[in-house]
Amino acid sequence: MEKNLKLFREKIREKKMIEGALEVLQWDLETVAPKKGKENLAQIVGYLSMKEYELTTSKEFEDCVEILKENIEKLNEIEKKEIEELAEDIEKMKKIPPYEYQDYSELIARTQGIWEEAKIENNYEKYRDSLKKIVEYTIKFANYHKKDEKNLYDVILKDYEKGMTTEKLDEFFSMLKKEIVPLLKKIKEKGNPKKQLLQKTKIENQKKFNRFIGEYLGFDFDRGVGAESEHPFTMNITKNDVRLTTKYMEDNPMSAIFSTIHETGHGIYEQQIRDNLQGTILASGGSMGIHESQSRFYENILGRDIHFWKNIYKKAQEFMPFLEKISLEDFYKEINLVEPSLIRTEADELTYSLHIMVRYEIEKGLLTNELNIDDLPKIWKEKMNEYLGVIPTTDSEGIMQDVHWAAGLIGYFPSYALGSAYAAQIYNTMKKEIDVDNILETGELFKIKEWLGNKIHKYGKLKETPEIIKEVTGEELNPRYYIEYLKEKYTKIYNL
Repeated sequence: MEKNLKLFREKIREKKMIEGALEVLQWDLETVAPKKGKENLAQIVGYLSMKEYELTTSKEFEDCVEILKENIEKLNEIEKKEIEELAEDIEKMKKIPPYEYQDYSELIARTQGIWEEAKIENNYEKYRDSLKKIVEYTIKFANYHKKDEKNLYDVILKDYEKGMTTEKLDEFFSMLKKEIVPLLKKIKEKGNPKKQLLQKTKIENQKKFNRFIGEYLGFDFDRGVGAESEHPFTMNITKNDVRLTTKYMEDNPMSAIFSTIHETGHGIYEQQIRDNLQGTILASGGSMGIHESQSRFYENILGRDIHFWKNIYKKAQEFMPFLEKISLEDFYKEINLVEPSLIRTEADELTYSLHIMVRYEIEKGLLTNELNIDDLPKIWKEKMNEYLGVIPTTDSEGIMQDVHWAAGLIGYFPSYALGSAYAAQIYNTMKKEIDVDNILETGELFKIKEWLGNKIHKYGKLKETPEIIKEVTGEELNPRYYIEYLKEKYTKIYNL
């Protein structure tokens, strides 16, 4: 046992080193890598991905894991969870031929650059073939891994949200649609005030304020960094190296602010994972749904609360002088303005899940071959019109607006809607234990950060999401909290 545990730790350290190198390369590809250097970096990603594949599927490592699995009762809590996770990963990886794994790794590294160029040029044709290959690989890999799941989408959901199925998601989205659409109709009839926040603000001023707001929320920039990318994201190499990005637009400073708050929620989660999980495969956030619950909690439940802005509105006015002519009350109403939009990342809190439904339905159609890659721009427009009543005029603001599919993340999108539901349920419990409004007004955000750290963040992947939600809130996922949160909030804002 001692010998195998030592070998296990050595192999995990090597695996973590490779993963760290891949993360740095991915960061580079999406932030500062020169256009003509991206192809070479994609090949390096493919090479290192194969090294990780070879390590994970090697007979030495597999035998080691198998021996430890047979003696799992002798292991501590962390080791048990690692062995369980790795045994599952090994089984999945072994089913993928090595040459396919490398080709796919290079493909998604390369496609993200292609997507960015295609989006800027509004050229779907440039992106289409790469997307088609990614979808084909997703279907192929899902078939390799399929056991008793009802469909391929259920197979890929396990990579992002264990225990979730299309049957549960269909019921979840049906419930949201039933409640959100009538509320949206009432709000549309009420009408919106004049927009005042779409005003030019120097990018340099935006960057300074966003740095301030990240620190204000509790992100530690001694253990993290911020940068720009076409699509905002968060990446952790260790809890002491967490990287955030956002996208800046001169005439829309609120976009970067709320993207930064969102990514800061992810970043704080990563920075609060407990020390004894570092160096293990559990040293990152749990499922995508619980991770998105933290970013959506910070972005919407905190960031769009008037109490949050009371303490820092004057600070915001220093960097955005046009705010001096806008009252806090009017500012609050506009950052919570309900208006169906073309862009998911800029969608209001109420209609956000309708954007997710569009993507969810397209993903399901792609995996059953009911939808054709060539037809996606047209299908996208039809679904946006059906759910939100808006139609994109370009593919850049339509089918190509998100990076996820270019990164191979088919099946990820439902996590955003689930995250919003988890966040509302967590918030319902938090309010019973601490005075959230007072904390926001006094700027003592560390109290919220500590509460989340102790209840959720510190566990990393040690605990599954259903277990965490049950322990924190006393019940399993219950979408009613999310629905009631939205109804209560927007009924008040719009005086319905």
